[in-house]
Formats: sequence, structure tokens, C-alpha cells
Amino acid sequence: MTTKPLIAITGASSGIGAATAEAFSKAGHPVLMMARRTAPMEDMALPNSVIAEVDVRDRKQIADAVAKGEAEHGPVDMMFVNAGIARLADIGRQPPEEWDEMIDINTKGVMNTVHAVMNGMMERRTGTLVMMSSIAGRKVYPDHTVYCGTKYFVHAVSESLRDYLSDYNVRVIVLSPGVIETDVLSGVLDEQTLASYKENKQKMGGGIGADIVADLILNAYQLPQRALVQEICLTPTRQKF
Repeated sequence: MTTKPLIAITGASSGIGAATAEAFSKAGHPVLMMARRTAPMEDMALPNSVIAEVDVRDRKQIADAVAKGEAEHGPVDMMFVNAGIARLADIGRQPPEEWDEMIDINTKGVMNTVHAVMNGMMERRTGTLVMMSSIAGRKVYPDHTVYCGTKYFVHAVSESLRDYLSDYNVRVIVLSPGVIETDVLSGVLDEQTLASYKENKQKMGGGIGADIVADLILNAYQLPQRALVQEICLTPTRQKF
């Protein structure tokens, strides 16, 4: 068993999740990496990593993955509730099946992930939850209707959890990024919305690297347990909204 505590991350196969796994691994932490695609996580070959195929819609899969990671490296001290999907489209022409997918992954999946570690953190009276939201959880955007709804959900739940878990010395950090250089656009199936998003991204000179976001998460986590960064809201300097 390693000396530093275990860090668990959903959606760890790419983007901010993968960058965060790498940042914490470099800092000496074992990492439990969970995602639907295992090959990209295996290719990272991080030391003291535990890799699990997990769909956050499946509560048992997450619980089993956490049990596997904790059996090797001790209790999860931070869970990055990161897995999500962005099916952006004009609400008038968006298939309802895309709403279902976002609601199931971005809201139910969030609660399933929290549930897997919350009671253990309460019993130990320590731990950190990092909740992936978005600037779209603070503002509304065209073609983001249901996506915004799911991210507002994350903000509301996080506020409630933060109040509840403060009595148990457990921290809740909300991460609300703007435009980041990740593969989030792979979830956008509507061509008109995708073209508009890419145009706006180009106007602001591109997004911020996922490694910058990962370093902020690490810095917030490394503060004393009695100190809490409640929210990290990061955007490109040239992002206007």
C-alpha cells in the first residue's frame, strides 16, 4: 500500500479526467481510473493505478470499482465526479433520447458516484468530493438547454452536500470550466450547433489546456483539510460569456 491516499476519478480516459489522473500520479498518489473505455487509461500506464470499466449509470459498477481500488490502496480520499456528456443542440430539433442520456449520466451518474464514497468519508471524517459542473451551470447558453439543466443540478446538489458534509469535515469543490481543450465536442451530434461552437472557440483563441485545470484541482486538494476552495471557475481570458 502506498503512503499517499487514493484518488478516484470517473471519466478518466480523456480530457480533464485523464489530466487529473496524471497530475495526482506525478504527486505520488495511487489513482483509481474509471471510464467506459479502458484502453486509453491502460495506455497511460500510470504507476499504482487501478483501472476499471465503469458506466456511471450503473451504481454497482462504481461501487465494485471503488472496492477494488480500496482493497489495493486504502480508502478513497478524493473522488473526482467527472464523467459527463454534452449533447448540445437546438432544443426544438433535439431528439429526446439525447435529453435522456444527459440526464442519466450528468445527474443520476453524479449521485451514483457520490454514493459510492460518501458514507466512508463521513465515517472517517475526512475526504474531498470534486464535482464537475461547467460555466453552463452558472449561465444559460443557446443550444445548451438540457445540458445547462444538468449542470445547474450539479451546482444545487453540491451546495446541499457541502452544507451537510461540513459537519463530517468532508470538502465539496465545484469545478466550473469554460472552454477547455478536450474532446467534449465529440458528444455534439448536431452539425449546426457544432459549427457554431467551433466558430466561437476560434474567436477566443482556443480553449485552456486540461493540464491547467488538473493542476488547480491538485492545488485545491493539497490545502489543509480545514481549508476549502468552494468553486473553481476557469475560462479563457478572451471568453466573453
